Amino acid sequence: MNWQVNYALKYIQENHKDASVQHVRGDAIRIMMPYKPDVMAVISAAYTISTELAMQYHADFPDMDFLCGYRKECVWEGGAIRYLEDGTIGWGSAGTLGSAVYKGDARSAAHKDYFFSYRLIRQMRSITNLDREFDRVFTMTLTNGRTVRVGMIMEYEPTADAIRTFWDRFGPIDIAWNINPNGNPTQNAIEAGADLGCEVMKWEELKMLLRNR
Repeated sequence: MNWQVNYALKYIQENHKDASVQHVRGDAIRIMMPYKPDVMAVISAAYTISTELAMQYHADFPDMDFLCGYRKECVWEGGAIRYLEDGTIGWGSAGTLGSAVYKGDARSAAHKDYFFSYRLIRQMRSITNLDREFDRVFTMTLTNGRTVRVGMIMEYEPTADAIRTFWDRFGPIDIAWNINPNGNPTQNAIEAGADLGCEVMKWEELKMLLRNR
C-alpha cells in the first residue's frame, strides 16, 4: 500500500468518526458515510496532476468519484481540471475530499482553496473568456479586448519571497491576487510585484479594476 493511501486511511479513521473507510486496490479507497453516497477516491502522491495523469487514473479506476492530490504542494494543470469536471469527477486536496464526503457532493467538488475565488471571477460580466492554466493561474479576456494573467496567492500575508517564488514556478503574471480573506499582502510583497511588473491586490481592488476596464 502506498504511503499516501496509508495516511489517508489513518486520517479518516481518526478524524471522521461517522465514516468508515477501506482500501480498494492501488491508490483507491472507498469512504462510506451514513445517509451519504459512498465515495471512491483515488489518492495521488504526485506533485503535479497533469491531464495525462488524470486520464490514467480514470482508466485505472473507471468508478472514481474524486481525485485527491494528497501533497499540500500539489499543483493541478488546467487540462486535468477540465477533464475531471467534464467527467463529473471531483478534484482537490485532502481537505476538499473530507468536506465533500460530509456534504455528499464528491463528484461536483472542486479544490476548496480556490473554488470561491474562481467562482467570483466567473461571475464578472467584464470578462468575456477564462482560460484556467493551473488550479491557481488563469488568463482572462476583458470586454475591451485586453488579456490579463492572474495568479491566486493563498498565503495569509504574502511576502516578497512568496511573490517571486510564484513567478518562478508559474511564469509572468499581471496580477497577484491574494485570495486569503483573513490577511493582506505585505509591503515587501507589493514592492516585489512592482519590480517584476505585476500588481499585488485583494478582491476589492481587483473587482474595481475589472469594473473600470
